Amino acid sequence: MRYGADLARGTSDVNEFVTSRAESAGQARSARKMVRVVAVEALGPLTILGGIVWAFAQPYRVTFFYPEGKGFWDWAVQPPLLVVLVGLLFSLLVAPGLVDDLERPGAGRGDAASG
Repeated sequence: MRYGADLARGTSDVNEFVTSRAESAGQARSARKMVRVVAVEALGPLTILGGIVWAFAQPYRVTFFYPEGKGFWDWAVQPPLLVVLVGLLFSLLVAPGLVDDLERPGAGRGDAASG
């Protein structure tokens, strides 16, 4: 009855196996959480970069470059600059809250009721 003696002493091969598996699962979960945080933090700057690249790839869409004959809405709504603005707003207003939620303990489980 080897297992009974091991249990009495508090040592068991099964417990060591389960503990090591739980620790490695925790490390993998932590690594996935860090990837998610980096991805959320990168969305804003990548959107800004996309807007800048779009403005240089299609300069005729930016009224500042070709101002003749343009109306109010041409000046007010310039798609590449709006994309830059959305990326900036996401970086400053939305991403910090998402990162806080992702870094909160238990956030990666996907439980809506967890709190």
